[in-house]
Amino acid sequence: MSDSAFPAAHGSAPDEVLAAAVELARTAAVEVAGDPAVVGDHRGVTAEVLADDADPALGVVVTHSFAATLAGYRGWHWAVTLARVPGEDEITLDEVVLLPGDAALLAPAWVPWHERLRPGDLSVGDVLPATEDDHRLVPSYLADDDSADDPAGRVVAEEIGIGRERVLSPLGRIEAAERWRDGDFGPRSAMARHAPGPCATCGFFLPLAGSLRMSLGACANGYSPADGHVVTADYGCGAHSQATLEPSDGEPAEVQLTARYDTADFDVL
Repeated sequence: MSDSAFPAAHGSAPDEVLAAAVELARTAAVEVAGDPAVVGDHRGVTAEVLADDADPALGVVVTHSFAATLAGYRGWHWAVTLARVPGEDEITLDEVVLLPGDAALLAPAWVPWHERLRPGDLSVGDVLPATEDDHRLVPSYLADDDSADDPAGRVVAEEIGIGRERVLSPLGRIEAAERWRDGDFGPRSAMARHAPGPCATCGFFLPLAGSLRMSLGACANGYSPADGHVVTADYGCGAHSQATLEPSDGEPAEVQLTARYDTADFDVL
């Protein structure tokens, strides 16, 4: 195992008494490890540098390092810290820890659950706790008594979401619109590129309410792959309400987008 897995020596030389206490340090490491087989060779001793303003009564401190031979802990080492007061022979055991070296195998950095979550992770019975700092939402406000009696005020309140504690923020609407536009029911999908016409001209297109009604809606055609999904106004599929087949002699029928009602003979008054 490479020595780079263990700490380099500090500038000052370790205390001779503490440096010689290798077996004491090993015994402490074995006691913590619970198995002498997982405490390997002695890899060195380093002096711990105390702060300049530290109390001299703290004495001198060193750390002995032993190779760790535990399965799954490649590159780790046992660090046993010893201390003593200058002029006294009694040695104090400060701590025993298992530490990673430069070449240690480490687990990935911890990521909060709300950053790990991906679309599709939520399953039956799961609950996604709301967060107060969700940028997709902004606070809403309850209508007062006067506006509640005003029909026009009730319409406005319903439109902006009054009665709910939070509503979509402008950024939340933008993110949703972009996500739907880039999805399977957006204008760049293969289905849309081969459609006879856009959803905006289809009778099965139900525009969304509010500021998104000009660009997004829901499909109500049970034969369409987009049925029940949010679609962009410029999405399209072969189930367009105005799609017709124009037969031609000896040639495959041609798909056309035609009006269902003949208005050519209407009188203009």
